[in-house]
Amino acid sequence: MTGKKFVPCIYLHNGHAVRSLSDRSVVETDPLRLVRLYNENSADELIVFDLSEGEGDEAHEAALGMIREICALSEVEVTGGGNIRRMEDVKKLLYAGCSRAILDFDEGKNVSIAEEVFRKFGKEKLLASYSDPAPLAETLEWAAQCLSGLVLLNPHKIRESEAVSQLPLYVQVNNIALNKLLEIFGHPGVLGVTGNAVNDNYKEILTLKRLCQENGIPVELLEAACRWEDFKKNSDGHVPVVVQDYRTREVLMVAYMDEEAYRQTIQTGKMTYFSRSRGRLWLKGETSGHYQYVKSLTADCDMDTILAEVSQVGAACHTGARSCFFNEIVKKDTKDAANPLQVLKEVYDVIQDRKAHPREGSYTNYLFDKGLDKILKKLGEEATEIVIAAKNPGTNEVKYEISDFLYHMMVLMAEKGISWEEITRELAERE
Repeated sequence: MTGKKFVPCIYLHNGHAVRSLSDRSVVETDPLRLVRLYNENSADELIVFDLSEGEGDEAHEAALGMIREICALSEVEVTGGGNIRRMEDVKKLLYAGCSRAILDFDEGKNVSIAEEVFRKFGKEKLLASYSDPAPLAETLEWAAQCLSGLVLLNPHKIRESEAVSQLPLYVQVNNIALNKLLEIFGHPGVLGVTGNAVNDNYKEILTLKRLCQENGIPVELLEAACRWEDFKKNSDGHVPVVVQDYRTREVLMVAYMDEEAYRQTIQTGKMTYFSRSRGRLWLKGETSGHYQYVKSLTADCDMDTILAEVSQVGAACHTGARSCFFNEIVKKDTKDAANPLQVLKEVYDVIQDRKAHPREGSYTNYLFDKGLDKILKKLGEEATEIVIAAKNPGTNEVKYEISDFLYHMMVLMAEKGISWEEITRELAERE
């Protein structure tokens, strides 16, 4: 799935989404609502600009907090920019969940920071924004080594940008006619379009993608390797679909597809089924908002069942349960076969419950009562115990000490409000 991208942009100021980098008029008081809309309408990436520069550290930290929420909610990669004055600001954006950071290269700003970022994180974590491509020509060789792409803030300078750089180019476009937008997409150096031209037309992204295809412009769309005719259907002409959470591998539900549901799922990237009880197409989440975003579709060996790995919003079951499979029939103790992530999550949930509902005599509550310094002291002690145990023969002592360390680490996570999902997401992005 490769092609040119539609990239909405959120200009973040005082907790609200405003019109643009220069226009602070509020367009949405809840930026997270915009993220949900962009998720639902096939956006390919998301750019967020923090416009708190000059307003103090408190405003900057509040913006980073909102960016963290945006990254957690977004189904696509988020690139962060704005209010970057030093290397530490780039780190904060990446640690908030952004896949990349944008450095402002206008007037020669932030060029030295780019070199620091490149040395620590590599070029894949860095873009540069600019309005005039002329100065870029002077550092073209350097830019190609340190940057993964460029964000052109002036669409009238596309030809000049193509002349000086072979880096992928995102173009910020505002208030532009549809035919002009397609013309911009047609430039070979342009990878994506962002700005209000996308923001204002987010409901039409899928239609615009199809229009691009009709005009020979490759765009980001799912492409099925299997035709509907390749499947073996049941007596009703349907194919069963087993739906699984792509992160935890938890089975969420089972439903059925007909040809139209299969086609709609591929086209929209949202799971669509045929409801046998209602006798019609059923877009999962159309009434509840609990959409299922496609991560992968895989056919079984007999081509008569589809396994769908999805990102599930909210509950999969109409009862409000996360999974439809909760009526336990029989269960055998299988500790040795426990899901490692599930075990860690269950222990973490107990720690969080102790924090919310203290119990007398609880060691966990003792740590929370003593505060951060005590938690950090214990964590350091346990880390030292691992080192000492590792010098001894055998592994049992090491396993015991690592378990102690992980427990105290989870207490720290709960104290700082960090979830296992955030940790595993960060690990998954590392090479």
